[in-house]
Amino acid sequence: MLPESTNGTSGGGLAVPMAWLCAEFIADDLLRAGCLVEPGTLEYRAGRQTLALTIHLCEGSDAHGGARTAGRLDEWLSRTSYDHPWPEWVRARLAERARAGEDGPDLAMARETWRLLEATSLWAADLGGLPPAGFGFGFAVDESDHVWMPAWQLGLPLGHLALHLY
Repeated sequence: MLPESTNGTSGGGLAVPMAWLCAEFIADDLLRAGCLVEPGTLEYRAGRQTLALTIHLCEGSDAHGGARTAGRLDEWLSRTSYDHPWPEWVRARLAERARAGEDGPDLAMARETWRLLEATSLWAADLGGLPPAGFGFGFAVDESDHVWMPAWQLGLPLGHLALHLY
């Protein structure tokens, strides 16, 4: 028999990370709508997880999508932008949440996602030598020049582009 509560607040019940699942659903929806990469690929997963982590850490424990998505789009774009120190921000937000006593299933999923995004390396085109946005056109990525990079480094620009296309 299933417990009466699905949010993990009824003592001893099943702890379901609802805020995390909502953030992941929104991220998946944004990436699918953008049609940037094929669902099921490592690149897609890196983008989805990076975007979900961003959404979750921006929203707090009350991510519910819908009308709130439109209001938060600018914040998500800002957090995923080229010049934003995203990994430092993620570490700071996770530490802040832990200090605040948010030690539920949502924070556990966010921590595990961050660990996997840092630990998983992808062989991808070197994006490190690109000029900052707004510098001008005429710069092309040499797709034959590949490097190993943490998954979040590929997922971050993918998520940012998906947000722009939304």
